[in-house]
Amino acid sequence: MSDHVLTGARPTSPADELRLVELRKLRLERAVLVAVAVDGSLDAAERSVEELRRLAETAGAEVVDTMVQRRARPDAGTFIGKGKARELAATVKALGADTVVMDDELSPGQLRHLEELVDAKVIDRTALILDIFAQHATSREGKSQVELAQLSYLLPRLRGWGESLTRLGAGIGTRGPGETKMEVDRRRIRRRITKLRRDLVDMARTRDVKRRRRERAGVPAVALVGYTNAGKSTLLNRLSGAGVLVEDKLFSTLDPTTRRLDLPSGRAATFTDTVGFIAKLPHDLVEAFKSTLEEVARADLVVHLVDAAQPDPDGQVAAVRAVLGEVGAADVPELLVLNKADLLDEVSRARLARQLPGAAIISAATGEGVDGLLAVIATRLPRPPVELDALLPYDRGDLVDRAHREGEVLTVEHVAEGTKVRLRAPSALAHALAPYRLDGAAEGGSGEAGAS
Repeated sequence: MSDHVLTGARPTSPADELRLVELRKLRLERAVLVAVAVDGSLDAAERSVEELRRLAETAGAEVVDTMVQRRARPDAGTFIGKGKARELAATVKALGADTVVMDDELSPGQLRHLEELVDAKVIDRTALILDIFAQHATSREGKSQVELAQLSYLLPRLRGWGESLTRLGAGIGTRGPGETKMEVDRRRIRRRITKLRRDLVDMARTRDVKRRRRERAGVPAVALVGYTNAGKSTLLNRLSGAGVLVEDKLFSTLDPTTRRLDLPSGRAATFTDTVGFIAKLPHDLVEAFKSTLEEVARADLVVHLVDAAQPDPDGQVAAVRAVLGEVGAADVPELLVLNKADLLDEVSRARLARQLPGAAIISAATGEGVDGLLAVIATRLPRPPVELDALLPYDRGDLVDRAHREGEVLTVEHVAEGTKVRLRAPSALAHALAPYRLDGAAEGGSGEAGAS
C-alpha cells in the first residue's frame, strides 16, 4: 500500500491506485511524535510518547522531535487544535521532517485536516502498529490477520482523489449509472475482507482440530502472555530451546509458537508464546487476531509475564488484562511473573514484591527462578479427572511412560507381576489402562483441580 493511500494524501497520477493484496510497507523517515495529555495526565502522556518513540524506531523512523500537549479534551477537527497544528507545522518545516506520528487513533476527518495544516504526512498510532505487525508476520495466518486489520482500518479512511476521478461514467456519450472511484475501491476492499475472514475461519478450524487432539490426550495447555518485549519468547527458548526470534524491539515476534515440555512432576504440558500486547492496541487488530487469541481463553493456565525493569508495571498488567477480557480469557487462572530480575537491585525487588504481591520473580535471560517457576506451574495446572490403580506388566513400559507423561502419578511400586501405579488420568489414558486396572479403583475420580 502506498503511503498516500494509507494517510489519505492524493496520488501523483491517476495510475497510482490502491493495491489490496500486496500492501507495501510504510517507510517512515524523519518523524515528529505528538501526544495529548487529557485531564492533566502529563506523566502518563510522556510515558506513552516514549513508547511511541520505540514503536517508530521499530518501524524504521528517525525521531527528530516529540511534542506533548495538555488539553481538557481532544479537538474535534484536528485533535490538537489549529494553534498547536501551526506550531507543529513550523517544527516540521524547521527540522525537515516528513512524517507526523500521533499517539492516539485519529478519525478520518482529523487526519485530513491535520495533514492540510501541517503540510506533511500524518499517521496515527494505529497505522504505525499495523505497519510493524505487517513487517513481522511470517505465517500465512499471521499475514492474513494483519491484512484484515489493515483493510478494516483503511476502509472508512478512503476519500475521493479529485474531480477527474469522480465518475467512471459521466458526460455526453458516457452517461449511465456510474460508480465513484472510491465506491469501486470500497467494494474491492469489502470483497477482500470477506475472503480473508473465510480463510481465517478455515485456519482456525485446523488449529481447533489440533487442540482437541491435545485435549483428548490429556495434555494441559499453558499460555505465555504479556506486554510486548516482556520476555515471553526468551522464556520459551529457555524452557524448550524453541529458537524463537528474540530482539530488544517491540513485536519482534508475532506468530505464536507452541512447544511440549515435561514438568518437574513428570507430566507434560504445552507452552504457547502468544503475540505481545500494548496499550491502545488497535481494535481492528484484536478483532483480526481474535481466533488466535481465543487459544488463550482455552488454556488451563495463563502465565502473565511482566517486564519488571520498566517504570510502570501496573499499567502494563492492566493493558494485558484488558485484552484478555476482550477475548474471553479473563476467567482463566493466572500466574503473574516478574521477568528481567537480572536488571533489578534489591530495593527494586522489595518494592515490586509489595506492589505485586504473590508474583514470581525470574530472569528468562539468566535462568534465575525458572526451575521454581516450572514447579509452581505444575501445582497450578488442573489435575486429571480419574483416579485409579493399575498393575502394568513389565513388557508394557510404554504405558508406564504414558502414565507419567499424560497423568499425575501418585505412587509407584515394583512387584513381581509388574509395575503397580496409582495415578490421576485423563479419560483417554484411563481407557488405555482399563485392562490393567485393579479392583476397587475409583471410577469417577475426585475431579479435584489444582489451586487457581
